[in-house]
Amino acid sequence: MKRPALLLVALALLLAGCSSVSDSGSSGKRWQPRPGVAWQWQLSGKKVDTSVDVPVYDIDGFDQPRSTVTALHRKGRKVICYLSTGAYEDWRPDAKKFPRSVIGKGNGWEGESWLDIRKTSVLAPLMAARFDMCRKKGFDAVEPDNMDGYKNTTGFPLTAADQLRYNRLIAKLAHDRGMAVGLKNDLDQIPDLVGDFDFAVNEQCAQYDECAAMKPFIRADKAVFHVEYELPTSRFCPEVRRLKFSSMLKKYELGAWRRAC
Repeated sequence: MKRPALLLVALALLLAGCSSVSDSGSSGKRWQPRPGVAWQWQLSGKKVDTSVDVPVYDIDGFDQPRSTVTALHRKGRKVICYLSTGAYEDWRPDAKKFPRSVIGKGNGWEGESWLDIRKTSVLAPLMAARFDMCRKKGFDAVEPDNMDGYKNTTGFPLTAADQLRYNRLIAKLAHDRGMAVGLKNDLDQIPDLVGDFDFAVNEQCAQYDECAAMKPFIRADKAVFHVEYELPTSRFCPEVRRLKFSSMLKKYELGAWRRAC
């Protein structure tokens, strides 16, 4: 009598484009999204539009309550927790816990500044607390943002080695909590980091002719979640379909609107 329920569970996993892999932490298993799985990325607006019929949602970890994650799970979705791990955001509830010494120059977005990722003794506990929040809310994965400070003017003499060390720390924090984790942009370090991360998240690789840099993730049977903001779908969808990316057109505010390939 239990067989139909088991079949439904298996079908839900298939639709989510996932399989379980061994986890280095205590949770035993974690989600592994596969190439081509469709997704929705909504970071603005207090209420997430849960009606988009896709297997994967990426939403703000602070703004969205556990009830939103639970509602998406009930629909068979996997849910990614968006966090900024490489930049300070002055409006977050834990902002006062960041000492001035680790806050650098602005990163081009209002209220955001680069972090001194060399100071892992300071940042690791702060990021661990954020990842604990994601886990408690029931998220399946984490999208850590601003993972390429060493390529930007941060106010700190960051090196490629500093970035590799920090990004691997971030991956470990997620894995130790049983969650998958994505590498956001940071194209030059993909060959070194593809083994540490479970998927990639990229913005505008088609506009800047950089999509080939993501191929190591596809070769490793890991999803590449990709968006463009300025190109029409006719300009990038044919290429990214061939590459097996999970691609869509979004507006910069990352509301509910989307146009998938």
